[in-house]
Amino acid sequence: MTELDDWLEIGTIVAPQGLKGEMRVYATTDFPERFEVAGKRWLLRPGEKEPQAVKLLKGRYVPGKNLYIINLAGVENCNQVEELRGCKLMVPDSDRPQLGEDEYHVADLIGMSVFLQESGELIGTVVDVIAAGNDLLQVKLHQKEVEQEQESEEVEEKSKIQNPKTILIPFVRAIAPVVNLDARRIEITPPDGLLEL
Repeated sequence: MTELDDWLEIGTIVAPQGLKGEMRVYATTDFPERFEVAGKRWLLRPGEKEPQAVKLLKGRYVPGKNLYIINLAGVENCNQVEELRGCKLMVPDSDRPQLGEDEYHVADLIGMSVFLQESGELIGTVVDVIAAGNDLLQVKLHQKEVEQEQESEEVEEKSKIQNPKTILIPFVRAIAPVVNLDARRIEITPPDGLLEL
């Protein structure tokens, strides 16, 4: 059985586009050729551990939405697309493009711990990377910090322990000068007010 560690997720099928088998894909890659250049991709259905080969026929970007509209071979109507809703599109890890200095794969950043560089204090964990003019790290705050804030707030706020707060941190060298992939650690030097909720 193939380990999913050997695969890179490039997007998720989210909805049909029209009636003729086109589908919307939410991209989790910064490489447009993953959806714009025809060829073999792999489809991972929810709950399965082995992606299946599929053929990408064509694709185009939807500006401003981080979405692509694609066609897969053998998918000819919106009902077939509905059956694929929630499926992940994958490529082999060996197909990972070479990156330049200060470039990172989104999948490598997810799950990394975020610390204040000055004090070494744990702030939280990266749960998503949001594409913007400068990428934003969505960081789920460390539980202790959430609980301390709640001690001073009313009962209605207690539900947030089940839904820990997240903050957005601009992923630029000035704010995140240390990114250590081996140690799974990002150190930040936030400007005043960035961490206040």
